[in-house]
Amino acid sequence: MKLFIDGDGSPVKEETIELARKYQLPVVIVTSVDHYTTKEYPDFVTFVYVDKGADSADYRIVGLTKPGDVLVTQDYGLASLVLSKGVRVIHQLGKEYTSDNIETMLEQRYFSAKLRKAGQRTKGPKAFTSEDRERFEESLEAIIRKQVGEE
Repeated sequence: MKLFIDGDGSPVKEETIELARKYQLPVVIVTSVDHYTTKEYPDFVTFVYVDKGADSADYRIVGLTKPGDVLVTQDYGLASLVLSKGVRVIHQLGKEYTSDNIETMLEQRYFSAKLRKAGQRTKGPKAFTSEDRERFEESLEAIIRKQVGEE
């Protein structure tokens, strides 16, 4: 099992890396070359850089993930693509994407996009809080524990 992070703009990289350290799991951060970093990371963290482009990271993540892996992303479309491969997917707010809830999320995204295209304003995401960070960590740890057979 590997932990994958859809790295462009993810506010929970450090939390994911710390949990990976605790459970001795590899982390793969997939991100655009626009977000290239020289920051030092532990040896169990690798970066996969992709070309600029709206879906470049998504396509690479779909190609790299395998059943049993865990993906951290806020992208509903990407989540829907890897769920069918047996990948567990979690949002940065701690909500797990499942086959039971992904269609509703995609429909909401579609209707919001339709409203914006028609000139109406829709609410953007709320500011990321310390409570969001805590909820994410608790949810991700629960997923990891289940995947490694500790629950």
